[in-house]
Amino acid sequence: MSNSLEKSLSTIATPADGLPHEKTSMSNHSIVSFGEVLWDLLPDGKIAGGAPLNVAFHARTFGLKAGLISKVGADNLGQEMLSFLIGKSIPVDLIQTDHTFSTGTVNVTIDPTGSPSYEIVKSVAWDYIHPTEEAKETVRLADALVFGSLACRTDRTMNTLLELLDLSPMRVFDVNLRAPFFSRPLIEELLTKANLVKMNDEELYLIAGWHDVSGSDADKINFVKKYYRLEALLVTLGAKGAIFQNNRGLFSQTGFPVKVQDTIGSGDAFLGAFLSKALAGDSIEESLATACAAGAFVATQKGATTTYFPTDIVQNFVLA
Repeated sequence: MSNSLEKSLSTIATPADGLPHEKTSMSNHSIVSFGEVLWDLLPDGKIAGGAPLNVAFHARTFGLKAGLISKVGADNLGQEMLSFLIGKSIPVDLIQTDHTFSTGTVNVTIDPTGSPSYEIVKSVAWDYIHPTEEAKETVRLADALVFGSLACRTDRTMNTLLELLDLSPMRVFDVNLRAPFFSRPLIEELLTKANLVKMNDEELYLIAGWHDVSGSDADKINFVKKYYRLEALLVTLGAKGAIFQNNRGLFSQTGFPVKVQDTIGSGDAFLGAFLSKALAGDSIEESLATACAAGAFVATQKGATTTYFPTDIVQNFVLA
């Protein structure tokens, strides 16, 4: 890990480890999510979402302090979003209000396998997040800043993100590609700024394909980690589980079979749970297992932010 990351996480034993070793109080650690908050408009109603919101929600579910930097409109949907966040104990002090642009929405359709398709409305409030002194100070003090690629579809929000990344001791890039709002130059720039990167298998194949890398998933993961000089790489494999690689080696976890309702937010639940466990000092194996269990559970629910108890997740999946 980098020296800045070692400072941020006092429990890290050596630079080669990539995650804490000793168990610590969860109250000692925090993350900040940056980017879109929005309403997913499903066929049977709307559900609060956006990957940064979802990651913060699931991190807090597992006991990690999690803030959220975003923007909503000065409209009814914005007020509903703030009420939702308050109800879920997610702080709203870093949520800005825009008096020109409306709160973000996404039109969602679900195919027979439970996989969602998204029509993401353009020119909304979270496209215009500004840097504030309060946001900067929160990022400086947090263990990690979690960000994705979608928030970079406008120069305003991207420039704010780049400014905050310079202040963060640990930068967690949740790739989260959403066509047409990404390009190879953008993704490669963000990869070079990250310590820990999380992506799904389709994103892994795309990025490895840019370099004509073939072979197994492990081969592709090893290449991407080394080429972009990442300290750690997390890859979710859907129902097959997940793989984590750091400087100590490669770790894998098989998936938990479930009856899928929809997969909205499963990857976000995975990341929120993983960060919570890892920052608390749990082993990589424990962190991966719990993260896969959280992702599997969310796939059985409608939308990304169903309330649940972490102990139930562990008992019903990991210990079953």
